[in-house]
Amino acid sequence: MKKILVTGAMGQIGSELVRKLRENYGPSNVIGTDLWKKEETEGPFEIVDVTDGKAIHDVAKKHNVDTIMHLAALLSAKAESAPQLAWDLNMGGLMNALEAARELDLQFFTPSSIGVFGPTTPKQNTPQETTMRPTTMYGVNKVAGELLCDYYYYRYGLDTRGVRYPGLISYMTPPGGGTTDYAVEIYYEAIKHKKYTSYIAANTYMDMMYMPDALNAIIKLMEADPDKLVHRNAYNISAISATPEDFTDAIRKHIPEFELTYDVDPVRQQIADSWPDSIDSSAAKEEWGFEAAYDIDRMTADMLAKIREKS
Repeated sequence: MKKILVTGAMGQIGSELVRKLRENYGPSNVIGTDLWKKEETEGPFEIVDVTDGKAIHDVAKKHNVDTIMHLAALLSAKAESAPQLAWDLNMGGLMNALEAARELDLQFFTPSSIGVFGPTTPKQNTPQETTMRPTTMYGVNKVAGELLCDYYYYRYGLDTRGVRYPGLISYMTPPGGGTTDYAVEIYYEAIKHKKYTSYIAANTYMDMMYMPDALNAIIKLMEADPDKLVHRNAYNISAISATPEDFTDAIRKHIPEFELTYDVDPVRQQIADSWPDSIDSSAAKEEWGFEAAYDIDRMTADMLAKIREKS
């Protein structure tokens, strides 16, 4: 992995991943793409619609990349409000990116999600291989995406790799329409108002991960020995299993007067209830050495400090 094309580079993961990759591999060796571009964006960047397969192929060929990291997607809550758009973007875009990688013989990464799991999946310590019957369009997209990446590996020998992300927490970019976004919003509201109204109900466990761990997992997986990878698309990874009350307790160690109330969003709560409480990351640990550095307390301290710096 020496020269990398990133789709969805303006999104929550993409914007931070591009920065991290440029630190590791050099600014000129990471090409960001998206439907729009921030004025202050530095480094190579192309406007690309991932539903246009030729555009992905042409940009990858133009920059002579050896890797595509495909992140462009409509997230869980937004996908429920626009299921046809979600299918067209999430599945059409993935197929186009895979075809470009196949035609140019590139290494390929795309993230999956705990959204692949559903109400019939074991909720505690969810195994790597288990029942996946999601009840959301986003989850359907992600299951189909995992299978499609497997197909390209077995049918064409394409080096496809992926992880199943839990909810991602970051101070760098605003929430992007995910069910776990409350775990980002709660920190901003703690700093601004010392209180937060959660749209997720009390005692709802969900898996979470701090963005530095999420970015390091991509790089570690993509640099791993391919002969040691059994599951490829995609690995369970997780760092934190927590409820809104757990975040409140961690925040109160720094802001004792912080208050939490609830106004539950039934759509996002239904999605949250269909997901696991905790997942088993042992396959990722055994096959490519995954390890999370941040627990909820270390993450909370860093989140609050970084948000204060930005304010």
